[in-house]
Amino acid sequence: MTQSLAPETKDCSDCPIRHRAVCAKCETDELALLEDIKYYRSFSAGQTVMWAGDRMEFVASVVSGVATLTQTMEDGRRQMVGLLLPSDFVGRPQRETATYTVTAASDVVMCCFRRKPFEHMIANTPHIAHRLLEMTLDELDAAREWMLVLGRKTAREKIASLLSIIGRRIADLSDKKSGQSITFDLMLTREAMADYLGLTLETVSRQVSALKKDGVIVLEGKRNITIPDMRRLMEEAGDDSDGGLLF
Repeated sequence: MTQSLAPETKDCSDCPIRHRAVCAKCETDELALLEDIKYYRSFSAGQTVMWAGDRMEFVASVVSGVATLTQTMEDGRRQMVGLLLPSDFVGRPQRETATYTVTAASDVVMCCFRRKPFEHMIANTPHIAHRLLEMTLDELDAAREWMLVLGRKTAREKIASLLSIIGRRIADLSDKKSGQSITFDLMLTREAMADYLGLTLETVSRQVSALKKDGVIVLEGKRNITIPDMRRLMEEAGDDSDGGLLF
Protein backbone atom coordinates (compact mmCIF):
# COMPACT_ATOMS: atom_id res chain seq x y z
CA MET A 1 0.00 0.00 0.00
CA THR A 2 1.35 3.44 -0.88
CA GLN A 3 2.72 5.33 2.09
CA SER A 4 0.92 8.59 2.72
CA LEU A 5 2.29 11.81 4.06
CA ALA A 6 2.74 12.12 7.78
CA PRO A 7 -0.45 11.44 9.80
CA GLU A 8 -2.35 14.51 10.94
CA THR A 9 -4.42 15.21 14.03
CA LYS A 10 -7.79 16.94 14.01
CA ASP A 11 -10.59 17.58 16.47
CA CYS A 12 -13.88 15.82 15.66
CA SER A 13 -15.83 18.88 16.79
CA ASP A 14 -14.27 20.88 13.94
CA CYS A 15 -14.73 18.16 11.31
CA PRO A 16 -16.37 19.56 8.14
CA ILE A 17 -18.06 16.22 7.37
CA ARG A 18 -19.25 15.46 10.91
CA HIS A 19 -22.97 15.44 10.05
CA ARG A 20 -22.59 13.26 6.90
CA ALA A 21 -19.84 10.78 7.74
CA VAL A 22 -20.13 7.27 9.15
CA CYS A 23 -19.98 8.75 12.67
CA ALA A 24 -22.89 11.16 12.06
CA LYS A 25 -25.30 9.43 14.44
CA CYS A 26 -22.76 8.64 17.18
CA GLU A 27 -23.22 9.76 20.76
CA THR A 28 -20.40 11.35 22.75
CA ASP A 29 -19.27 8.07 24.30
CA GLU A 30 -19.25 6.38 20.89
CA LEU A 31 -17.17 9.18 19.41
CA ALA A 32 -14.69 8.65 22.23
CA LEU A 33 -14.35 5.00 21.22
CA LEU A 34 -13.78 6.00 17.60
CA GLU A 35 -11.19 8.50 18.75
CA ASP A 36 -9.08 5.63 20.06
CA ILE A 37 -8.88 3.87 16.69
CA LYS A 38 -8.72 6.80 14.28
CA TYR A 39 -5.87 8.69 12.67
CA TYR A 40 -5.62 11.14 9.78
CA ARG A 41 -3.66 10.73 6.58
CA SER A 42 -2.95 13.12 3.74
CA PHE A 43 -2.37 12.05 0.14
CA SER A 44 -1.01 14.22 -2.64
CA ALA A 45 -2.82 14.56 -5.96
CA GLY A 46 -1.99 11.55 -8.12
CA GLN A 47 -0.89 9.39 -5.18
CA THR A 48 -2.35 5.90 -4.85
CA VAL A 49 -4.23 5.42 -1.58
CA MET A 50 -4.61 1.67 -2.08
CA TRP A 51 -4.19 -0.79 -4.93
CA ALA A 52 -6.83 -3.35 -5.86
CA GLY A 53 -5.82 -6.60 -4.16
CA ASP A 54 -3.91 -4.85 -1.36
CA ARG A 55 -4.55 -6.02 2.16
CA MET A 56 -6.73 -3.40 3.81
CA GLU A 57 -5.41 -2.26 7.16
CA PHE A 58 -7.89 0.59 7.47
CA VAL A 59 -11.26 1.96 6.36
CA ALA A 60 -11.79 5.70 6.12
CA SER A 61 -13.97 8.72 5.44
CA VAL A 62 -12.87 11.36 2.94
CA VAL A 63 -12.55 14.64 4.86
CA SER A 64 -11.48 16.84 1.96
CA GLY A 65 -10.53 16.43 -1.68
CA VAL A 66 -11.63 13.93 -4.32
CA ALA A 67 -10.42 10.41 -5.02
CA THR A 68 -11.21 8.00 -7.83
CA LEU A 69 -12.08 4.32 -7.85
CA THR A 70 -10.69 2.40 -10.81
CA GLN A 71 -10.67 -1.19 -11.97
CA THR A 72 -8.12 -2.67 -14.36
CA MET A 73 -8.91 -5.54 -16.73
CA GLU A 74 -6.52 -8.38 -17.49
CA ASP A 75 -5.40 -6.77 -20.75
CA GLY A 76 -4.47 -3.54 -18.98
CA ARG A 77 -7.53 -1.48 -19.86
CA ARG A 78 -8.60 0.70 -16.95
CA GLN A 79 -12.01 2.13 -16.14
CA MET A 80 -12.91 4.73 -13.55
CA VAL A 81 -15.94 3.31 -11.76
CA GLY A 82 -16.59 5.86 -9.06
CA LEU A 83 -15.72 9.10 -7.32
CA LEU A 84 -15.11 9.57 -3.61
CA LEU A 85 -16.21 13.01 -2.41
CA PRO A 86 -16.00 14.51 1.10
CA SER A 87 -17.85 12.31 3.66
CA ASP A 88 -17.76 9.22 1.39
CA PHE A 89 -16.60 5.98 2.96
CA VAL A 90 -13.50 4.16 1.72
CA GLY A 91 -13.10 0.41 2.05
CA ARG A 92 -15.37 -2.42 3.02
CA PRO A 93 -15.53 -3.91 6.51
CA GLN A 94 -15.26 -7.70 6.69
CA ARG A 95 -13.21 -7.76 3.48
CA GLU A 96 -9.45 -8.13 3.86
CA THR A 97 -8.38 -6.93 0.41
CA ALA A 98 -9.30 -3.88 -1.63
CA THR A 99 -11.62 -4.42 -4.61
CA TYR A 100 -10.70 -1.22 -6.45
CA THR A 101 -7.67 0.99 -6.77
CA VAL A 102 -8.19 4.28 -4.94
CA THR A 103 -6.21 7.28 -6.23
CA ALA A 104 -6.18 10.85 -4.97
CA ALA A 105 -7.47 13.05 -7.81
CA SER A 106 -6.58 16.13 -5.73
CA ASP A 107 -4.84 16.58 -2.41
CA VAL A 108 -6.92 14.41 -0.08
CA VAL A 109 -7.29 14.13 3.69
CA MET A 110 -8.85 10.95 5.09
CA CYS A 111 -10.02 10.10 8.59
CA CYS A 112 -8.86 6.49 8.91
CA PHE A 113 -10.00 3.77 11.30
CA ARG A 114 -8.03 0.60 11.97
CA ARG A 115 -10.07 -2.08 10.25
CA LYS A 116 -10.33 -4.79 12.89
CA PRO A 117 -11.33 -2.49 15.78
CA PHE A 118 -13.80 -0.72 13.46
CA GLU A 119 -15.41 -4.05 12.55
CA HIS A 120 -15.76 -4.75 16.27
CA MET A 121 -17.49 -1.39 16.72
CA ILE A 122 -19.94 -2.14 13.92
CA ALA A 123 -20.99 -5.30 15.76
CA ASN A 124 -21.41 -3.46 19.07
CA THR A 125 -22.46 0.07 18.12
CA PRO A 126 -25.88 0.24 16.41
CA HIS A 127 -25.47 3.91 15.46
CA ILE A 128 -22.43 3.12 13.35
CA ALA A 129 -23.96 0.02 11.80
CA HIS A 130 -27.16 1.90 10.94
CA ARG A 131 -25.33 4.85 9.41
CA LEU A 132 -23.09 2.55 7.38
CA LEU A 133 -26.19 0.78 6.04
CA GLU A 134 -27.73 4.14 5.07
CA MET A 135 -24.57 5.16 3.24
CA THR A 136 -24.36 1.80 1.47
CA LEU A 137 -27.95 2.07 0.22
CA ASP A 138 -27.34 5.67 -0.91
CA GLU A 139 -24.31 4.47 -2.83
CA LEU A 140 -26.37 1.72 -4.46
CA ASP A 141 -29.03 4.23 -5.53
CA ALA A 142 -26.34 6.55 -6.89
CA ALA A 143 -24.76 3.71 -8.88
CA ARG A 144 -28.12 2.89 -10.47
CA GLU A 145 -28.69 6.53 -11.35
CA TRP A 146 -25.19 6.76 -12.81
CA MET A 147 -26.04 3.90 -15.18
CA LEU A 148 -28.66 6.26 -16.64
CA VAL A 149 -26.10 9.04 -17.00
CA LEU A 150 -23.63 6.87 -18.88
CA GLY A 151 -26.15 4.96 -20.92
CA ARG A 152 -28.82 7.46 -21.96
CA LYS A 153 -27.72 11.04 -21.44
CA THR A 154 -26.15 13.36 -23.99
CA ALA A 155 -22.63 14.75 -23.51
CA ARG A 156 -24.05 18.06 -22.26
CA GLU A 157 -26.33 16.26 -19.80
CA LYS A 158 -23.43 14.14 -18.55
CA ILE A 159 -21.30 17.19 -17.77
CA ALA A 160 -24.23 18.96 -16.11
CA SER A 161 -25.00 15.83 -14.06
CA LEU A 162 -21.45 15.58 -12.75
CA LEU A 163 -21.32 19.27 -11.82
CA SER A 164 -24.72 18.92 -10.16
CA ILE A 165 -23.55 16.01 -8.02
CA ILE A 166 -20.46 17.85 -6.84
CA GLY A 167 -22.31 21.15 -6.38
CA ARG A 168 -25.03 19.63 -4.24
CA ARG A 169 -22.49 17.82 -2.07
CA ILE A 170 -20.59 21.07 -1.51
CA ALA A 171 -23.85 22.88 -0.74
CA ASP A 172 -24.86 20.25 1.80
CA LEU A 173 -21.50 20.27 3.57
CA SER A 174 -21.49 24.07 3.76
CA ASP A 175 -25.17 24.19 4.80
CA LYS A 176 -26.14 26.31 1.81
CA LYS A 177 -29.83 27.13 1.52
CA SER A 178 -31.87 26.27 -1.54
CA GLY A 179 -31.61 28.94 -4.21
CA GLN A 180 -28.20 30.24 -3.17
CA SER A 181 -25.36 30.23 -5.67
CA ILE A 182 -22.62 27.66 -5.11
CA THR A 183 -18.93 28.21 -5.80
CA PHE A 184 -16.27 25.52 -5.65
CA ASP A 185 -12.95 24.49 -7.13
CA LEU A 186 -13.46 21.54 -9.46
CA MET A 187 -10.77 19.12 -8.30
CA LEU A 188 -11.10 16.80 -11.27
CA THR A 189 -9.05 17.48 -14.36
CA ARG A 190 -10.85 17.51 -17.69
CA GLU A 191 -9.02 14.29 -18.52
CA ALA A 192 -10.44 12.63 -15.41
CA MET A 193 -13.93 13.92 -16.23
CA ALA A 194 -13.63 12.46 -19.74
CA ASP A 195 -12.49 9.12 -18.34
CA TYR A 196 -15.32 8.95 -15.84
CA LEU A 197 -18.03 10.04 -18.26
CA GLY A 198 -16.90 8.01 -21.27
CA LEU A 199 -16.27 11.13 -23.36
CA THR A 200 -13.30 12.55 -25.20
CA LEU A 201 -11.28 15.38 -23.71
CA GLU A 202 -12.34 17.64 -26.58
CA THR A 203 -16.02 16.93 -25.92
CA VAL A 204 -15.68 17.72 -22.22
CA SER A 205 -13.95 21.03 -22.96
CA ARG A 206 -16.53 21.93 -25.60
CA GLN A 207 -19.52 21.19 -23.36
CA VAL A 208 -18.06 23.01 -20.36
CA SER A 209 -17.52 26.04 -22.59
CA ALA A 210 -21.10 25.77 -23.89
CA LEU A 211 -22.53 25.68 -20.35
CA LYS A 212 -20.43 28.75 -19.53
CA LYS A 213 -21.57 30.59 -22.68
CA ASP A 214 -25.23 29.87 -21.87
CA GLY A 215 -24.83 31.19 -18.32
CA VAL A 216 -25.51 27.85 -16.66
CA ILE A 217 -22.13 28.02 -14.92
CA VAL A 218 -19.58 30.79 -14.34
CA LEU A 219 -16.02 29.64 -14.90
CA GLU A 220 -12.96 31.51 -13.63
CA GLY A 221 -9.72 29.95 -14.79
CA LYS A 222 -9.90 26.20 -15.39
CA ARG A 223 -11.17 25.06 -12.01
CA ASN A 224 -13.21 27.68 -10.15
CA ILE A 225 -16.91 27.16 -10.90
CA THR A 226 -19.97 29.05 -9.72
CA ILE A 227 -23.45 27.61 -10.17
CA PRO A 228 -25.81 30.62 -10.08
CA ASP A 229 -28.99 28.52 -10.22
CA MET A 230 -28.87 24.85 -9.24
CA ARG A 231 -32.38 24.28 -10.55
CA ARG A 232 -31.32 25.33 -14.04
CA LEU A 233 -28.23 23.11 -13.91
CA MET A 234 -30.37 20.14 -12.89
CA GLU A 235 -32.71 20.86 -15.81
CA GLU A 236 -29.68 20.82 -18.12
CA ALA A 237 -28.77 17.45 -16.58
CA GLY A 238 -32.23 16.10 -17.42
CA ASP A 239 -33.17 15.92 -13.73
CA ASP A 240 -35.96 17.63 -11.85
CA SER A 241 -35.45 19.54 -8.62
CA ASP A 242 -37.27 16.92 -6.54
CA GLY A 243 -35.37 13.90 -7.76
CA GLY A 244 -32.47 13.25 -10.04
CA LEU A 245 -29.08 11.95 -9.12
CA LEU A 246 -28.33 10.83 -5.61
CA PHE A 247 -24.92 11.37 -4.10
